[in-house]
Amino acid sequence: MLTWIALTALLLFSLATYMAGRRRAVAAAGGKPAQLHSLPGYYGSYAALWVGVPAALLILLFAMFGGRLEEGLLRTDPPAAVQELTAPQQDVFYDDARAIARGGMPSETVYDGALKTALEDKAAKSQQLTGLIQYGSIGLGAILALAGAFIAYPRISPQFRARNKVEGWVAGLFIVCSVTAILTTAGIIASLVWESWRFFQAVPIHEFLFGTEWNPQIAMRADQFAGAGAFGAVPLFVGTFLIMLIAMLVAAPIGLFSAIYLSEYASPWTRSVVKPLLEILAGVPTVVYGFFAALTVGPLFRSFFNWIGAQLVGGSFDGLAQYLMQVQNQMALVAGAVMGIMLIPFVSSLSDDIINAVPQSLRDGSLAMGATRSETVKKVVLPAALPGIMAALLLAVSRAVGETMIVTMAAGLQARMTLNPLDTVTTVTVQIVTLLTGDQEFDSPKTLSAFGLGLTLFAVTLMLNIVALRIVQKYREQYD
Repeated sequence: MLTWIALTALLLFSLATYMAGRRRAVAAAGGKPAQLHSLPGYYGSYAALWVGVPAALLILLFAMFGGRLEEGLLRTDPPAAVQELTAPQQDVFYDDARAIARGGMPSETVYDGALKTALEDKAAKSQQLTGLIQYGSIGLGAILALAGAFIAYPRISPQFRARNKVEGWVAGLFIVCSVTAILTTAGIIASLVWESWRFFQAVPIHEFLFGTEWNPQIAMRADQFAGAGAFGAVPLFVGTFLIMLIAMLVAAPIGLFSAIYLSEYASPWTRSVVKPLLEILAGVPTVVYGFFAALTVGPLFRSFFNWIGAQLVGGSFDGLAQYLMQVQNQMALVAGAVMGIMLIPFVSSLSDDIINAVPQSLRDGSLAMGATRSETVKKVVLPAALPGIMAALLLAVSRAVGETMIVTMAAGLQARMTLNPLDTVTTVTVQIVTLLTGDQEFDSPKTLSAFGLGLTLFAVTLMLNIVALRIVQKYREQYD
């Protein structure tokens, strides 16, 4: 709370500095803003940036890392009674001391004698350190704000290039954001590579990439009994791409044809009504789609196939009839169909925007040459919009590959290498969630296999992106 109060006060001080800097610039020009190098607002912004940014960064850094600093200082010079505790017990002790200092409830651990005295002393010290860090950061922030004002305010003059300086601050912000995005990506890749390397030390990479059996249930403790485990990921990727293929067979034609209708054939009133209704599907949570698949689509498909099987009993297809009568609610077809419904607004909305971006002159030229509207759409509009449509389909594919909840509720958890849409399958993302759910031991191949799956899926997605980019570049050159 104190941090937010300090940031609010800093914001108000920055606004006051902005107004003062603006007035000083106008006054220095004799009341004639036209004689200034930059607009008056740039002078005020320059002063406000010097006042607000360094101080705000300092306060936010202490707010984010002040707890770690306090914990480190609290652990210095531990009492003798605390030194006799094990490392986990010491962690609980210091957590209880910090909880008492903040008025919270400690754990159920009972402290007697010297430990109780040490706990009270550390709680008091924790309270002192918290106040010192908070008020110290605010004080240093105030000093930085005043120093920024003393640095920026005297520089304001008619010849001062305030616009260039402010744009330099903005450019620096853009650079920081870009570097942050790059470092985040690099950190994700590095963590995947490191943990995957640990996994591949225990499981040969060829066994993982080309094995056809997935059963990661191995013993993680000495008192557990389990099999040796099998880490062949082929069934997972087969299930992933089977469900993705079914989903795209549903979403691609429906979404694309919807986009063509809305952009080329629908009246403005119809478009204003249909497009928002279609995009409502994008706002439905995936767990709702999962419930819809498990409670409605699954039983409907099962009843349909069971009915077909009942009609075929006693004929030449008796084996097929028996199989269809055993179909259950969970199957790849259910997950793929519902996932395709979920992806329709992604394909439709993006394709609609892309088709609308095609210059009207191309349509007019085609119609002027005697082509019909359907011929214009097929021969002119769609080829011109093909790069964007490919990007929309790629986005839908990425969403389908990464979907978890629908597959968990509609397709099951059984790793099976099959292309039969009526069988239960599982996907890579579902297995990653399953492997990392609950208390896990990150020295076990079972848990580390999730990172191997993630790295492989990342590599496959990257290759798909590269191929799609090449396709886009090839056709874009034709219509530029």
